[in-house]
Amino acid sequence: MSGKQKSKAKAEQAKGKVKETVGRAVGNESVTAEGRADKAKGDARQAKEKVKDVFKR
Repeated sequence: MSGKQKSKAKAEQAKGKVKETVGRAVGNESVTAEGRADKAKGDARQAKEKVKDVFKR
């Protein structure tokens, strides 16, 4: 996995987790949903990079 893409994926996952936690703490469902979506986007980016690594070998 390229370092730049890996760090982007991790950052997106972390951002999503923070948004989700903050949304739950303040009782704002839309922020919680945004956090879940950001986290899922980061997971998908990470999975895509792992698949690309497999095919490079």
